[in-house]
Amino acid sequence: MNPAPSQPQITQLENPVLAKHEPLVVATRGDAVESIHYGSAVLLDANGEVRTSYGEPQAAYYPRSALKPLFAVGMLRAGLELDDQQLALASASHSGAPMHQQVAASTLKAAGLDATALGNSTDLPYGVPERQAYVAQGGTATQLAQNCSGKHAALVALSKLKGWDTANYLHDERLLQMLQDTVEELTGEKISGVSTDGCGTPVYLISLVGLARGFARLASAKAGTPEARVAKAMSTHPELVAGEGRDVTALMRALPGAVAKDGFEGIQAVALPDGTALAVKIADGGDRARMPITIKLLTEFLGEAAPAALAELATSPALGGGAPVGVLKAL
Repeated sequence: MNPAPSQPQITQLENPVLAKHEPLVVATRGDAVESIHYGSAVLLDANGEVRTSYGEPQAAYYPRSALKPLFAVGMLRAGLELDDQQLALASASHSGAPMHQQVAASTLKAAGLDATALGNSTDLPYGVPERQAYVAQGGTATQLAQNCSGKHAALVALSKLKGWDTANYLHDERLLQMLQDTVEELTGEKISGVSTDGCGTPVYLISLVGLARGFARLASAKAGTPEARVAKAMSTHPELVAGEGRDVTALMRALPGAVAKDGFEGIQAVALPDGTALAVKIADGGDRARMPITIKLLTEFLGEAAPAALAELATSPALGGGAPVGVLKAL
């Protein structure tokens, strides 16, 4: 097992800068609005121009796990060889099902490594049914079961390929610089801040416009490029990017060729094959509010071409005594 990353200095924000978010999603109960989720969002057309926006999409946010597909592009460019399943998992926040853990292990095995090389945090499977089944079989928190193990398996495999220090890959300046350079190039923005994600890898401050632009670069890329390879792997294997019963997997199945990735604290990014792309940030970090505003933006853009399956992701019921008495929906 790799040594745990050193703890970064915690910054005390005396006068935090607050983005100018707008109300995006409401939860109703009976005849009243019970809760409101504020946030920011942007939809770029195929030419990269802003078509729709809410709140402050030019402000800087941490995309969290939505950076994984961009990291995967950088790893391919650096020479790492992955098959489509391994590449999809490198871009994933997976549910921790046996298939997810097996693909992560295969990435390590191909590099002559095993799970002891992983430097991510330990956890139980992220998916609720996957966690229940895993615990029922006596499973405990491991790095392989944690939802970022595909990304970490690829990162340590790249370090092995390059002859870098695999025992300290999370602190290797060459690897970290490659990740930062890739994010800046794909998003078209200079990173305005760096911190550490929950699994130990860097996370960068960029705007929603930049995040959407980065995903557009993937989905519309010329065949054979690293960007196109990542997009193809994700859209071909959506069950590996998230998992069965997860909204990101359902979204990519409903929109063939689309690339979609969520991130903790209310982040969502989606791009269509023509380069149309969107990015969302929910101000309070509420995960439940990501998809209603995402589906609203997509269906308004697609119009009559929007597949019926998207409607199933647009809302969810509020229950009272086991029966629907309200709804979660975009404004």
